[in-house]
Amino acid sequence: MRAARTLVTLDEAGTGDHVCQLMGPADDVMDHSRAFVADGALFGDKVMIVGPAVFETAGEFAQTVLDPARLDGPLIAAVRREAENAGREGYRSLRVLHHVTPGAWPEGPEELLRSELDLEEFAADSGALVVCAYRGVEWGASTLEEIRCVHPHHLGSRPASPAFQVYRTGKEGWTVNGVIDAEGADAFGAVLCTLLAQSATVRLLCHDLEFFDAAAMGTLADASRHLPDRKVVLEGTNETLRLAWELSGFAVPSIPVVMAP
Repeated sequence: MRAARTLVTLDEAGTGDHVCQLMGPADDVMDHSRAFVADGALFGDKVMIVGPAVFETAGEFAQTVLDPARLDGPLIAAVRREAENAGREGYRSLRVLHHVTPGAWPEGPEELLRSELDLEEFAADSGALVVCAYRGVEWGASTLEEIRCVHPHHLGSRPASPAFQVYRTGKEGWTVNGVIDAEGADAFGAVLCTLLAQSATVRLLCHDLEFFDAAAMGTLADASRHLPDRKVVLEGTNETLRLAWELSGFAVPSIPVVMAP
């Protein structure tokens, strides 16, 4: 089963991992990732590099190099196609190095978050290895916090895991761990609204959820009503959370949330 963890180097990343690699302003993506890319040949993986136009020089390191600004369609569609090609071509799997830059996402942080959740689901379900490299100085704090919390694996200048994480653990569910309070409520709401836009029912596995305060409850209630005919199911909730939810007045038919032990 996949589990959240902090990495010291990319050598520790394995199949099915989705890594958020945070770099300093002067760090070179290829310098930090050359061994990761080279290991593709060692393990029989096809290497795909996604980055801005300057990354065309990375063709010597990978079988496929894409500029996201030139894609015809969403990034996840291109990644899935390449994974299918890798299987037909006899590779073990696909490993993706995605250098994420603000200029490649003119649609804004909402579209980037949706793409990262797509990549998280893809990595978990396919066994592919996906590394998303960010320079922290290029991103706003709120956007970066949202992005970090949907990666189960972390590496780089701020390697510690965020206060909470949402990541794929099965075909029908998403694990939620850590602490969701007033500071993280907005990020949690953004993630949940993005998931609900793609699925009528979102199943959250909360066995490792340590704390969920009143602000988080309000965010959960609002997100569940963000779109019509949606439902959020929280499994593994403890008695305290279920009681707090009820006493706060959220356990009503107009709020499509199910709290289950």
